[in-house]
Amino acid sequence: MTPGSNLPLTAARVAVDVAAPVRLDVSGLLLGADGKVRSDDDFIFYNQPAGPGVTYRSGGGTAPDAILVDTAALPAGIERIVVTASPDAAGQTFQGIEPTATVREADGGAVIATFTPPRLATETALVVVEIYLRNGAWKVRAVGQGYANGLAGIATDFGVSVDEEPAAPAAAPVAPPAPAAPPAPPASHLPPPLVTPPGAQDPRATFGAPVAPPAPAAPPAPTGKINLDKGRVSLQKNQTVSLVKGGRPLLSQVKMGLGWEPAYRGKDIDLDASVIAYGPQRNHLDSCYFGKLTILNGSIRHSGDNLTGEGAGDDEVITVDLGRLPADATGLVFTVNSFSGQKFTEVAKAYCRLLDAATGEELVRFDLTTAEPQTGVMMAKLIKQFSGEWEMTAMGEFVKSRTVRGMVKPAAQSL
Repeated sequence: MTPGSNLPLTAARVAVDVAAPVRLDVSGLLLGADGKVRSDDDFIFYNQPAGPGVTYRSGGGTAPDAILVDTAALPAGIERIVVTASPDAAGQTFQGIEPTATVREADGGAVIATFTPPRLATETALVVVEIYLRNGAWKVRAVGQGYANGLAGIATDFGVSVDEEPAAPAAAPVAPPAPAAPPAPPASHLPPPLVTPPGAQDPRATFGAPVAPPAPAAPPAPTGKINLDKGRVSLQKNQTVSLVKGGRPLLSQVKMGLGWEPAYRGKDIDLDASVIAYGPQRNHLDSCYFGKLTILNGSIRHSGDNLTGEGAGDDEVITVDLGRLPADATGLVFTVNSFSGQKFTEVAKAYCRLLDAATGEELVRFDLTTAEPQTGVMMAKLIKQFSGEWEMTAMGEFVKSRTVRGMVKPAAQSL
């Protein structure tokens, strides 16, 4: 298999083993429609080897560890099983030791698929493959998504609570002076989260129990990611917003409205809004524009061409049913082109805005505050994360192209 590809499962019970030249920790996570675990009990690994429909099997150091999935025994609402791996040795990356996942029928042992993620470097943990439900049928997809912050990065992405090792408390001065407690080691020398030194208690064993005598935990470092919790977001160029609001289920249908006005009154300007869909390898799937108003089985629809740009409100609207997009559609780039050849220096008030299609609520807005004498601009992109969330990034990158066809290559390079 190649990254992003998928195959139907030929058996209800399958085993996924992950092998590498070094010892690996292999785990499985049960995820709901929101891309998150229901609780820490849905994280299956060597210290919590069994869950509903999912089992961890140790290779004993002589064979690969494996995750066994019985799709018929999975609880209602579980739609994905993510299989992860990380080197057992603290701090080791996957560079030069790329793992291979083999998916087999659990009972007969017949091989369904194999997958080796390509071009790994600083990754210390991977989402290797996922078993997922689509239209009532279970499939396997090759993923190969790497994390540089170890298994903790994967766990927290999917909603597992991870206890950080608390720093040693500062010694209080007393008389006579007592020896001060040794300072906590700098963060760069701490063992990676979820990697257990020999003989130490594994913090994953209890999911929420302290791994040392209670001490005040340091506040988490801010991630800088913007979300919709505080309402409508106005983006600046290159800013990204996660399309999640207040813990609600992921948005299922959105509208991207694009608008513009002529810079000089009395002079019509014909701009064309489009969206280009890509797969996980930046492969072009299809383009939706005034000449092709519906793509990807109707999951993306275009409102039609506006020939002047006059009037208030959005000039052209593209509706995206995120829940109906094909599984291999992971990137969307929204573009605007001047088919008549007029430059964007002749355009005023160009903007794009994302709306919740169900409520009409404006969620995100990006106003193009600068212009260049070009005929095309990439306004924004929507990227699907492996947690299932979508993120929107404001772009505002100008291109010399009068049609969407000329935008396919530069848009792919922007992903």
